[in-house]
Amino acid sequence: MNYSPFIDGLENEIKQHRQAISSYNPTTGEKLTGHYPVSTFADLESAVDNARSAAGHLGESSPEIIAHFLETYADRIEANGDEICRMAALETGLPYEPRLKTIELARTTDQLRQAGAAVRERSWRMATIDSAANIRSMYTPLSGPVLIFGPNNFPLAFNAVSGGDFAAAIAAGNPVIAKAHPGHLGTSRLLAEAAWDALNACRLPRGTVQMFYHCAAEDGLKLVAHLGVAAAAFTGSRAAGLALKQAADAAGKPIYLEMSSVNPVFVLPGALAERGEAIAVEFFGSCMLASGQFCTNPGLLIVPQGQRGEKFLQTAAALFKDNPSGPLLSEFGAANIQRSLSVLQEAGAEIATGGEGDGFQHANTLLRVSGEAFRADPASLQTEAFGPVALVVMTRDTQEMAAVAASLEGNLTGSIYSDSQGYDDAAYDQLAPVLATKVGRLLNDKMPTGVAVSPAMVHGGPYPATGHPGFTAVGIPASIHRFAALRCYDNVRPHRLPPELRDENPTGEMWRLVDGRWTQENIVSKVTST
Repeated sequence: MNYSPFIDGLENEIKQHRQAISSYNPTTGEKLTGHYPVSTFADLESAVDNARSAAGHLGESSPEIIAHFLETYADRIEANGDEICRMAALETGLPYEPRLKTIELARTTDQLRQAGAAVRERSWRMATIDSAANIRSMYTPLSGPVLIFGPNNFPLAFNAVSGGDFAAAIAAGNPVIAKAHPGHLGTSRLLAEAAWDALNACRLPRGTVQMFYHCAAEDGLKLVAHLGVAAAAFTGSRAAGLALKQAADAAGKPIYLEMSSVNPVFVLPGALAERGEAIAVEFFGSCMLASGQFCTNPGLLIVPQGQRGEKFLQTAAALFKDNPSGPLLSEFGAANIQRSLSVLQEAGAEIATGGEGDGFQHANTLLRVSGEAFRADPASLQTEAFGPVALVVMTRDTQEMAAVAASLEGNLTGSIYSDSQGYDDAAYDQLAPVLATKVGRLLNDKMPTGVAVSPAMVHGGPYPATGHPGFTAVGIPASIHRFAALRCYDNVRPHRLPPELRDENPTGEMWRLVDGRWTQENIVSKVTST
């Protein structure tokens, strides 16, 4: 079976497999006409064999070739951008402009080009030389393919065959086996075809990039544990992520997960008095981006109780009620939200507005609960409702805010709004140290939904936001390290060392131990933020 993108003979592939799936148009609820094959485990094993063959070739390829592929792929995506974005809009209900064409397509190609620049610049390898002991180390590719499961909410920038995980895995010198998300199968096919064109143009082996559309759930679990798979990455629900993690852990395979986050936002008393209405408008706008289906959606807002807190809640509830809801990405979206709302209500949350939904639609929903009730059952009241839903926690004072923060699970982000005159400084100093231990990214005076493609960005956090707090899914070169092996060369003869570890280092990037101090020599970062 041709496990590279299905460019020709797709109908024959479907007949061979006898099973096929389709995407939906979430705006109308109708199934789309495209059909895509369901792979057997024998197919998946064939993909692993192809990728392992490609891994050896990539390990011997120059950084220039790998960088050229990433940049050529970005060019191919741009050349086919209209078709890709129109298909993505059809399959997700996200607007063609500006969301997909102007914003997400540009982000996708920028990530690929940043990865290409990092490959050329090489400092991500962190070449470290102890000349006195003749011990040297650096990051290198893994010993096999990286398996990537993409989410439904970013059909381009987090797509398994084009997104940040893909760019990082390829930059590290690994083949990729991508699992298309069932919510955007046609979009994934178009992206995979662009990758295939770039592979051919750069003369890289066919097994460097492979994609399959669907498989049985048990086969996905077997695949992450496969002897020939070096690592995996997953973005999606906590239930699916934990099932994959259990399978990978049992086989000793690394897997990097982004699973669940309510992204708490704390509004301190001075900020509430100074600009409470403006914060409510900002909160609503952030909650409604993509119908609340961002991993950084602010699903938990903590405000002081009292007259100002009630006014804030009324302003936010009116915005939730008076504005239309958008389509959900999945036909099961509303049912999943309803299950989450049941858990929240059973734990003491009350609906301020909304609460109804069906299929691809759910009303904008705002709930409220007291700080005391939240602290009594924090696990239930942090249940994520993936959609246009948020919970407001009304707290007595700063001490209770800090107690709420202390009871939080791990999150991708945490935000604190404070006043501009210093009134909230003491409260901030009490709250921030607690919240900072619970999140991967601490924000001041802004909502968390923007994730810049910057080398300094951290898109990660403690469990259950991710499976490991030491890594980021956004931000090159740091995100590359998830898919690299740190290898040491002890007393290895100079001519046998990788170029980066030789004393006469042609790339000029290394750490060196000089007079008992580590010094970084000749490193100039060429990766820029956008």
